[in-house]
Amino acid sequence: MVIKYEEASDIKRKINLLVETLGMNYLNQNRIFCIRSHGSKSRSVIARCHSLPKIMQLSLETEPAYIIEVISENFDIQNDNEKIKTLIHELLHIPKSFGGGFRYHNVITKTKIERLFNRYKNSIDEDRKV
Repeated sequence: MVIKYEEASDIKRKINLLVETLGMNYLNQNRIFCIRSHGSKSRSVIARCHSLPKIMQLSLETEPAYIIEVISENFDIQNDNEKIKTLIHELLHIPKSFGGGFRYHNVITKTKIERLFNRYKNSIDEDRKV
């Protein structure tokens, strides 16, 4: 089976909301793209963050960019809270320099994800009270 890709505007909206709510102002929302893939055989990968490395940026004469790919078969079946945690995880792969580099799993901890998730949930809950 061939993997198919489509723009994921629903994921893009969630990413933008997370960036704004969590104060991740170092992330250029205009250069974060969101894709949903279909047809993956992977059962362990829920989402991926792809970067455009510096050599590609220079060769293509373009700015840094990141793509958050959600694997439909695994991401779409998650409950809403797990989806948000997954997206927070993927955003944490993007370094504060937003230069095309990549932060690896040794700096992305469950504790950090939970802390950011709780901050997000508390902020959303406060907005609903208004």
